[in-house]
Amino acid sequence: MKAAVIHSPGVITCDTVDDPMIKESHDIILKVTSTAICGSDLHMYSGGIPQARPMVMGHEFMGIVEEVGQHITNLKVGDRVVVPFPISCGTCFFCQHDLPTACERSNPEHYGPEGGILTDKGGALFGYSDLYGGYDGGQAQYVRVPYAHIGPRKVPENLTDEQVLFLTDIFPTGYTGVMWGELKGGETVAIFGAGPVGSMAAKSAILYNAKKVIVIDTQQYRLDKIKALTGCDTILWEDADHAVQQIRDMTDGRGADLCIEAVGFEPDRDFIDRAKAVLNFEKGSIKVLEACMSAVRRGGIVSVLGVYPVNYDNFKLGQIFDKGITVKAGQCNVHAIIDQLMDHVVNGRVKLDDIITHRLSLDEVAKGYEIFDKKLDGCVKVVLDPWKD
Repeated sequence: MKAAVIHSPGVITCDTVDDPMIKESHDIILKVTSTAICGSDLHMYSGGIPQARPMVMGHEFMGIVEEVGQHITNLKVGDRVVVPFPISCGTCFFCQHDLPTACERSNPEHYGPEGGILTDKGGALFGYSDLYGGYDGGQAQYVRVPYAHIGPRKVPENLTDEQVLFLTDIFPTGYTGVMWGELKGGETVAIFGAGPVGSMAAKSAILYNAKKVIVIDTQQYRLDKIKALTGCDTILWEDADHAVQQIRDMTDGRGADLCIEAVGFEPDRDFIDRAKAVLNFEKGSIKVLEACMSAVRRGGIVSVLGVYPVNYDNFKLGQIFDKGITVKAGQCNVHAIIDQLMDHVVNGRVKLDDIITHRLSLDEVAKGYEIFDKKLDGCVKVVLDPWKD
């Protein structure tokens, strides 16, 4: 079969690899009909998330059931399903408490209570390094889905792939950032990052009846895109102080009720930012997170959706304490909310596929990663067709 394989940082190719096989009784083999490139994939692409051996990429995918294990009773060959990106056993302590990203069984070689990129990890993720379970991903023609009695959701026949594909990750992730904000309606939400997750957070804030949604980004074309789709306010990031002051000016000097960090540890950086990281023995930067801490009002909430894999010594704990900020962070527990979000899509309360800017074949995966990573050709979201010539 064809599959997108990462070989080293910056090197992803469409290769011919062995077809996946059933290994456990609760596995299925899925014929992938649609898959996408996620912002989190770029952390592997850059080398920020290490991966030594070649691996099939991708955790945003859906398709048609091709084969089922002997203990699968909820699905049959021919069913069309969308698959959450975390891999959940469904029966351990954390899975029973709606925390599938902390699954105790799906990532046995690297699981543990400590946490951190080079220490104990949580549960497994599709196509996201050996540290997160070593499972091949879905940027391929076929993929093995373990614990398929727990994760995959059937898709209504009247919905297209693109209408539901983003239930795999970016819509639940953006929605989680707003859900953590405990909105009652009428609040101001500031979202740092106008990429796919930030766009979904903006759509979710509207579902929660936020009074004002402000999106901040370094790229004007991405701000123009999300403003056209949602009517939100936008701020072009020149520097942190400028962005924070504009948010305060729009909120009577207080700051936003909720700030959502949807960028992560690899924001756009200049030479000085990169030099600081080297001197501090740190990976990437927390400058966007620091901007969230400044832009949020006293007593407000900061939701951290961007990936931060290592520790940072200059973390502003004193600011968090003095302002009484609540910080919530982590991978999205898709299984706990996907059915609710599917209902939003089915009933037309939210549209997901309007952020797609590029539709490519799997053979063009290297191009897809390049334009997404470098923000070329107005790229916001890339969807790949594994069967397109």
